[in-house]
Amino acid sequence: MNRIDLNGRAAVITGGARGIGYAAAERMLDSGASVALWDVDDARLDAARARLAAKGKVTIHTVELTDEASVQAATDATAAAHGGIDILVNNAGITGGNGKTWELAPDVWRRVIDVNLVGPYLTSRAIVPVMLKKGYGRIVNIASIAGKEGNPNASHYSASKAGLIGLTKSLAKELATLNILVNCITPAAAKTEIFDQMKQEHIDFMLSKIPMNRFLQVEEAAALIAWLASEDCAFSTGAVFDISGGRAVY
Repeated sequence: MNRIDLNGRAAVITGGARGIGYAAAERMLDSGASVALWDVDDARLDAARARLAAKGKVTIHTVELTDEASVQAATDATAAAHGGIDILVNNAGITGGNGKTWELAPDVWRRVIDVNLVGPYLTSRAIVPVMLKKGYGRIVNIASIAGKEGNPNASHYSASKAGLIGLTKSLAKELATLNILVNCITPAAAKTEIFDQMKQEHIDFMLSKIPMNRFLQVEEAAALIAWLASEDCAFSTGAVFDISGGRAVY
């Protein structure tokens, strides 16, 4: 493993108790950062902290990412505990299951948009002012190849991730001269617990689209996230970094 220098940096990782978020936390701790895990699942947070604590400073925060007050409270607590916030990884997301657009219930559709798109807006809204005070920041949004291509039977998820790509580009332009860089990655599917929300035929469809004929490993995503969160990433902002095993055509 190549070691990326994140010494002295403090990172917030949403959905950090499992999957790609947990792998990113592990990679950042190995790179010298302190980490705040934000998640809605108390038990998962406790377990993640117990596993990661030997690697460095880890704090945990129970957050409902769609609630402005909850996000602001977590921001204040994290900044106090870590002496500021340098890195934000907007990783938390849900699929909302699978179904044709006209068969998906409106409340399910809205919930996916709320978690996957409104959540990153609220976290950015709360954390960017903290970064501005330090004159430094890196924001990495975890979008999806579905946000580029639009997966059938996942219009809510695809639309939310396309929106996240747009948010990335807009926010990046607003911050481009302020030493806060904003990028996103568009992974193909990684075999994590999120698969439990999907039908097998949808999982098979996703695999069939990947030329490398395998799913993403969370450690591979974590490596890219760590670089984007580092000072080595100095002239890329508003960019969409493909990590899809060859699936992406643009």
